[in-house]
Amino acid sequence: MSSDRTLVQVAFYAALIAALGLVPPINFAFVGGVPITAQTLGVMLAGIMLGPVRGGLAVALLLFLVALGLPLLSGGRGGIGVFYGASAGYLVGWIVGAMVAGLVMNLTRKLNVLASAVLAGVIGGIGMVYLIGIPVVAYKVDISLQASALGALVYIPGDLIKVGLAAVIAQTVARGLPSALLSRA
Repeated sequence: MSSDRTLVQVAFYAALIAALGLVPPINFAFVGGVPITAQTLGVMLAGIMLGPVRGGLAVALLLFLVALGLPLLSGGRGGIGVFYGASAGYLVGWIVGAMVAGLVMNLTRKLNVLASAVLAGVIGGIGMVYLIGIPVVAYKVDISLQASALGALVYIPGDLIKVGLAAVIAQTVARGLPSALLSRA
């Protein structure tokens, strides 16, 4: 695959994640104020559709632009300061989550796309993101790891809905344009 095409695909998914930031966040006064956003759906899709390397690069590109000051995070947040807040671990976790989701898609080629995408979304898009995000919230808010993990439970229902959406989107795209599912190429 050409490097030009790869660049376009990475940029497209970075733009998709940014566009999902236009959906207003749901903010909580607890759990360090980490908002519920639609952007994690884009993170899951980046990994599921592009695979580990391109998916991780798409998220990294978005976060690079955020660090430069572009207000691309939900609620119009941007700038280096977002990487010092309670949600910083979740943001970094997005990169790892997209990479792991892509890897899971690649390793589960024998399963149908829907099942693979569900596994990829749960393991990469939720599991890995939480694995990095929860300890950072605990540190930043000065609470126990257990309290941070319990606080994160509020995000699970929405994230499971996003996993379902990502899986259905991946399956639909794979039926209509199988070559677009690069994680299995």
